[in-house]
Amino acid sequence: MSGAFDKQIANRNSLSPLGFKFNLARAPKVDFFSKTANIPGINLGVAIQPTYLKDIPIPGDKLVFDDFRLTFNVDENLENYNIIQHWMRGLGYPESVYEYMEWMQSDPNNPRQDPNVSDGTLIVYNSNFQPSTLVKFQGMFPTSLSDIEFDATLQDVQYVVATVTFKYVLYKIYPYEPG
Repeated sequence: MSGAFDKQIANRNSLSPLGFKFNLARAPKVDFFSKTANIPGINLGVAIQPTYLKDIPIPGDKLVFDDFRLTFNVDENLENYNIIQHWMRGLGYPESVYEYMEWMQSDPNNPRQDPNVSDGTLIVYNSNFQPSTLVKFQGMFPTSLSDIEFDATLQDVQYVVATVTFKYVLYKIYPYEPG
């Protein structure tokens, strides 16, 4: 027997922005210091069907994914910052092509065929801080890394944070399944 409540969502708790963890296969040290992250937006293109009265919008056939951004605390040895910077320097080889060759050999345990990219997972926690959702990114690579600013005039210690922006091939959202 079907009732009015069958069409409502089962869990009516709102999503909290506080509980998440990010894992990046290529840079595992960054996940311990994550401060902010986003589930990127998606845009669907629109085609216009002209008619003699009014042009009619119809769904397009290509999705455009927004960038993934991650803000993290920088450790005092700049290890996690340098992991991303080294990755970007390897991709862009600003000094010589040897930087790229060094980058190609820097992660022999990377399971992907293409060492230029890495998979990543954003684990979203529920209101009880238990994993509830996985956002799996495929083929990620960094496109920008923020600067680090020092300021000796600060009255209180404010730890340094950096933001990295990633492009990726695709992401999918899955329910978390323990095990």
